[in-house]
Amino acid sequence: MPRSVNSVASRHRRKKLLSRTKGQFGRRKNVWTVAKNSWEKGQTYAYRDRRNKKRNFRSLWIQRINAGVREHGMSYSAFMGKLHEKNIEISRKTLADLAMNNPEAFKAIVDAVK
Repeated sequence: MPRSVNSVASRHRRKKLLSRTKGQFGRRKNVWTVAKNSWEKGQTYAYRDRRNKKRNFRSLWIQRINAGVREHGMSYSAFMGKLHEKNIEISRKTLADLAMNNPEAFKAIVDAVK
C-alpha cells in the first residue's frame, strides 16, 4: 500500500509561512528553508524587543525628567527622592510628558517638592 502524506496540509503550511515573509529581500521570501529561518529569527527579535521597548521608554522618560528638573536647579535623583518623601505618586511617563508639553505644571510639581 502506498504511503499516505497529507500534501494539502503541508502545502498550506508552507504557503502560510511564505506569505508571512512576503516583502523580504532575495531568497528570504521564496525559498522555503531560508524563509523559515528568516521568519523564526524575526519572531525571536520581536519577542525580545517587546521587552527592550519598555526599557528604552523608561530611560527616555528619565532623561526628559532630568532635563526638565535641571532647569530648576535640581538633579534627577534628588527630585525623585523628594517626590517619594512627600508621597507624591506620579509615574515617570506622566512626569516626562509634563516636562515636555506643560512646563508650568511641571514647575509647580518641582516647587511643591522643594
